[in-house]
Amino acid sequence: MRAIALMLRLILICLTSLMLAFTNAAVAQSNNPDEVVWIQIEAQQSLTRATDRATAYTTLLQDVNGFSVGGGWYAVVVGPYRRADAELVLRQYRRDGLIPRDSFIQRSSRLRQQFWPVGANVLGNGAVAAPDGTVPAQPEAPAPAAQPETPDEQVAEVAPTPEPQPEPEPEPQPADETPAEAQRSERALSRDEKKQLQVMLKWAGFYTAAIDGSFGRGTRNSMAAWQEANNFTKTGILTTLQRAELKKQYNAVLDGLGLQTVRDTQAGIEMTLPTGVVSFERYEPPFAQYKQSGDVAARVLLISQPGDQDTLFGLYEIMQTLEIVPLNGPRERKKSSFTLVGQNSSMISYTQAALENGEIKGFTLIWPAGDEERRTRLLEEMKNSFTRMPGVLSATAGNASQQSIDMISGLQIRKPKLSRSGFFVNAKGTVATTSAAVQSCSRITLDGDTDAEIITDDAARGVAFLKPKASLAPLSVASFAAAPTRLHSEVAVAGYSFEGVLSAPSMSFGTLADVRGLDGEQNINRLTLKARAGDAGGPVLDRTGAVIGMLTAAPEGGPTLPGDVSFSVDAATVVAASGDAGVTLPGAAADGAASLTAFQLSQKASGMTVLVSCWE
Repeated sequence: MRAIALMLRLILICLTSLMLAFTNAAVAQSNNPDEVVWIQIEAQQSLTRATDRATAYTTLLQDVNGFSVGGGWYAVVVGPYRRADAELVLRQYRRDGLIPRDSFIQRSSRLRQQFWPVGANVLGNGAVAAPDGTVPAQPEAPAPAAQPETPDEQVAEVAPTPEPQPEPEPEPQPADETPAEAQRSERALSRDEKKQLQVMLKWAGFYTAAIDGSFGRGTRNSMAAWQEANNFTKTGILTTLQRAELKKQYNAVLDGLGLQTVRDTQAGIEMTLPTGVVSFERYEPPFAQYKQSGDVAARVLLISQPGDQDTLFGLYEIMQTLEIVPLNGPRERKKSSFTLVGQNSSMISYTQAALENGEIKGFTLIWPAGDEERRTRLLEEMKNSFTRMPGVLSATAGNASQQSIDMISGLQIRKPKLSRSGFFVNAKGTVATTSAAVQSCSRITLDGDTDAEIITDDAARGVAFLKPKASLAPLSVASFAAAPTRLHSEVAVAGYSFEGVLSAPSMSFGTLADVRGLDGEQNINRLTLKARAGDAGGPVLDRTGAVIGMLTAAPEGGPTLPGDVSFSVDAATVVAASGDAGVTLPGAAADGAASLTAFQLSQKASGMTVLVSCWE
């Protein structure tokens, strides 16, 4: 009995020693800062639920993985990390509220088959998730096959007849990287590259948040939506191939434009230009002009000239007089730069220019209306590529032989739809003109640069009144005749016969032929006087300088009249229209005033007459 007790005691001591050894080894391993571990953040008993949770966490965290941990449980983990790093990450994620408070460090030895990301096998144990997300069970070791004693005892195995399978659904496109590999390649992107990805996702219609280069929940969801729409596996992480495909889609709108870097050494500018639709035409300082060369009605100007702030501001004003810069559109002028946008029904133009070190450089893009997506993308490429080089365009560059009063540096000055005449009726600058001069105008100007608005358009009387938007001080104001003018009296008309080509009104002289129109109209005077279309709306004066009426346009659709036949609305009609419009007129002209010389009459008439322009 004593021997048996001694033997039992020895066995107990051995077992205790073994247990202490295993415990010490486990403690040593748990305290090893270089041990590879994971942060377990959640566990689910449903594989589908666990996959959904892993997908959700992927939008917030990097390096999300999923493993079976036995007993029907599936764990969502983050990692792998060195133990020392894992403890820091665990504290940080808990503090930021990104993971549950009960998350803990999990050892690799507890993890089994990997189910997330699909197709990944981080542990290298040969068990990976199938494309449908299911995890195959680990096969048990096959029992050794019984060896037949003789060849006659061997039995041939009969393959079971396969059951008919349903037609498979289209498989998602294979990824070039696993999600873990995609995350690693994604981390190599710069912040600007990440912002560009967000820009492309926004352009594609999947991203609506801020362009900040931070891949949070919104960006991940947009990536997953794009993947689903493009038949890729929905992971919320774009692989290298998928990023390339998104960029290809983003740039597809620029196909056919022939984008190339053009270096213009004379202008001192390098930038990307659509060489498939424009080509160099000529130099007309301060512009290098590129004309349309394809089926797109596009043009490009490179702007290059020496100068100072006054030169820059002058260019800003001049550009707005050109046809290539329509009236409608935002524009902004700063101390050393400006931008101009002009738009009408046929085109959109964008101009930018800046002053640096005594050099003014910039560009203009003219593009057809209705192609906004392509125009916007092209403009972005041009702005981003614009580079200043040494030197500016010489004032002697190009061929100055082609000159025109209607052009500046080879570019057409914007011209109004039509120009007629008018005259000041009071000291406030109110203008009377013909109703025909103000029809369907997007803008009305006085003397070419002062904007005006319509007070009233009395189409029945053929008279309109305009109010200048800026203060004007007329040199002379109309005074209307108090009594009817005698037949066959001498009269004069002041008007812009050539619609603004000349800087001052012209004078035409004739006689009052009748105080009625050809059809007996009581408010129309017939004149024996040669006039042109631009004279319509101008004042008709007697020899004393009193206004006896307003010249009207020649009637349309009737018989051709002799060249010296003109018509005017009488003074009473203009005065009546002004009263209905609430326009205050000065007193009537004094009776018995002395006749003026031709020079005096011209001075008085020119002082009150104004060019009225109608713009589209």
